[in-house]
Amino acid sequence: MQKQLRKYFAFFALPTLLAFAISFVVPFVLGIYLSFTTFTTVTNASWVGLGNYSRVFSDPDFLRALWFTVKFTIVSVITINVLAFLFALLLTRGIRGTNVFRTIFFMPNLIGGIVLGYIWQLILNGILFNFDATLTVKPVYGFWGLVILMNWQMIGYMMVIYIAGLQNVPKDLIEAASIDGASRLQTLLNVTMPLVMPSITICLFLTLSNSFKLFDQNLALTAGAPSKRTTMLALDIYNTFYGKSGWEGVGQAKAVIFFIIVALIVLVQLLITRRREVES
Repeated sequence: MQKQLRKYFAFFALPTLLAFAISFVVPFVLGIYLSFTTFTTVTNASWVGLGNYSRVFSDPDFLRALWFTVKFTIVSVITINVLAFLFALLLTRGIRGTNVFRTIFFMPNLIGGIVLGYIWQLILNGILFNFDATLTVKPVYGFWGLVILMNWQMIGYMMVIYIAGLQNVPKDLIEAASIDGASRLQTLLNVTMPLVMPSITICLFLTLSNSFKLFDQNLALTAGAPSKRTTMLALDIYNTFYGKSGWEGVGQAKAVIFFIIVALIVLVQLLITRRREVES
């Protein structure tokens, strides 16, 4: 059987590997090369070395977008995971209608980002209209509007993952902790959470990466207004590449830096949480 699998492995794997190379590997390598050039099309690129990268770090729009994205990510990751975990705890208590609530909470994740952005723009502007304001009057309104939108979209998804983790916690360990005199909080912190670390690892990874990469919702909700002060990194890259003539190489350099930042943060998070999984 193993010999047969080896014999036909290349035949079945080659189309997938070829598609992966064409759609991901080649554009990725080409994108890195183009970040060191000035170009309008791929065929007329001219080498400029690190010039694009120096322009990136002297661009106040990029630095502002980076700081705004970091703040947004910190707040979103904390609020989403805390609320999702609390909802998961609540819905694993055997409450009547649990499955209905799970479905309702999960449904926002199925709606596209652009649609969500416009829906919440209407809702939040409708509320702020009563106070003679809109989302784009002050950056703080746009910031918390994005946080609310992200929470509404992601909490249900993360909740389902936490529920799966909580349901795998052995009941006899919880009973043993209760017999030993541990309070509910002590049981949660010292028994439940260490055993749910694989779910925490997944949820932190998803919320970190999705918060940093947020684009559709940012474009639909505020489009960076007022004065680009609610622009996140992905939207700033888009605006640089498509909105500034002669800045295509700089936009590509921003994209490479963006990839490196997200990859490093996610890798560090995975290393830390995976280590906790081993300890538990």
